[in-house]
Amino acid sequence: MDTRRTLLVDAFTDEPFAGNAAGVVPEADGLSATQMQAIARELSASETAFLSTTDDADRRIRYFTPTQEVDLCGHATIASHALLAADGAIEPGTHSLETNVGVLDIELQDDGVVWMTQSRPEVETVEVDYDRVADALGLDPATLRDVGADLPIARATTGLPFLIVPVNFLEALSGVQPDLAAIEALADEYDATGIYAFTFDTLDAESTLHARMFAPGAGVDEDPVTGTASGACGAYLDAYEAFDELPDDLRFEQGHFVDRGGIVRVDVGVDDRGRKEVRVGGEAAVALDGTLTVPPAEDDEIIEA
Repeated sequence: MDTRRTLLVDAFTDEPFAGNAAGVVPEADGLSATQMQAIARELSASETAFLSTTDDADRRIRYFTPTQEVDLCGHATIASHALLAADGAIEPGTHSLETNVGVLDIELQDDGVVWMTQSRPEVETVEVDYDRVADALGLDPATLRDVGADLPIARATTGLPFLIVPVNFLEALSGVQPDLAAIEALADEYDATGIYAFTFDTLDAESTLHARMFAPGAGVDEDPVTGTASGACGAYLDAYEAFDELPDDLRFEQGHFVDRGGIVRVDVGVDDRGRKEVRVGGEAAVALDGTLTVPPAEDDEIIEA
């Protein structure tokens, strides 16, 4: 019987039962995609990360929601490397990670903060009716139009695309009543993973913004704290010059309205080739450490009557 060490690790927080829980299987060599999907479904975390060996980087990672594989996941990456650090498997410094979107750099700081360099940012304004987006979020359209004059709705990606939707006040964002079918339809139409709605009105004075993210099409009705969407939003803030000078240390709040509050740190800079580079960072804490029995591999042979 094949068993694997399997953990739940809470990312973007320094204590368990906050932030965003990720499943982590630190030794996934030999598992098929079908087995990974079954394990992710059993754990029921928004994403589960599977780490394996590769010749192209320090390690390979694949991410599965309870219903499908996704190409990139920030919080599961942070969780995985925080776990490797806690296990003594990696030391502070830079480590390479092979993902479905390419090989990315991961930096582990001495203080335990993990930074993930994301893919090259792309941001484009989308022509979408404010009433339609407001209806999908259960909001008054005025809460979007108030800020829409300066900051448009856009599709942004640093590896995984999102519709970025600015909202005027935290009170409005807290009252979102999502129509999940409508959100899924919007996301599909604009080839996005989901909707990331944010406001500059925050709970903590040190925070840059407060956000909520909905991705029902990926099997995640509301994600507590989202690394890939935070990176996309960092690229968005830079592209539309939301600040006279973009702060060096962006802090994005998320998850408080689902009792899983966390902080994503975002850095928008320039790489050694002079191109825009986005990194997301945070801490993580182990909430559950155990062993899981691996389901048998399914026979992929088609049986005909």
